[in-house]
Amino acid sequence: MTQPDSEISGLDDVAIATQESRLVEESRRGNQSAFGELVTRYERRLIRVILQFVKSQELAEDLAQESFLKAYQRLAQFDPSRRFGPWLFRIGVNQTLDYLRRRKRRGWWLLFSERGTERDPDPAVVDPRQRLDLEQEVAAVLEKIPENYRIVLMLRELQNFSTSEIATILDRKEATVRWRLAEARSMFHDLWVQRRDGIQDDGKEGETSPLRVEEPPKSGGRKRRKGE
Repeated sequence: MTQPDSEISGLDDVAIATQESRLVEESRRGNQSAFGELVTRYERRLIRVILQFVKSQELAEDLAQESFLKAYQRLAQFDPSRRFGPWLFRIGVNQTLDYLRRRKRRGWWLLFSERGTERDPDPAVVDPRQRLDLEQEVAAVLEKIPENYRIVLMLRELQNFSTSEIATILDRKEATVRWRLAEARSMFHDLWVQRRDGIQDDGKEGETSPLRVEEPPKSGGRKRRKGE
């Protein structure tokens, strides 16, 4: 499981859950310092997650603050036997998706790297414009995948959440998340091949997909249920 921040990287899941349960309980009693510690632990990771959906650092920070505020207001609903992080990320993802839906915007164009800062290219590495072209192509393919599947794929492949964490974030059964992830990988693979075949008409073999996608099954397997 990916640790949220370096402050707790030396603790196992049980110790983290116990510590966070104590901080939540103190926060419920009005201890703002306890909640401040939770903010310190998860703020950077939450902003990185939100930046998968919006391309403005300032906007991501604003949405993160709104998410922390909602989390504070909903502390009574938190199950102290569970990890605080995935519960918080669920609030953050929902907050961000609500924002995008209200404004009918999509912000999938900045992927894979830290956002909000301009860096001079290292002369020893490949031309960064090639990387930008690849990121834009990946984003164009992701945009064609239905939202329910795209979100699972992005959280797994771009943020390295486990399927159990994604299930908590999206409030879905882990089996559903695993199915959506398999379907999303298959969709991405097919769309990527179609896109590369359309671009390369000189008979050369297309590029390997930049995401960890798998060949769709040749036969068998259950059909997707509507709404999954």
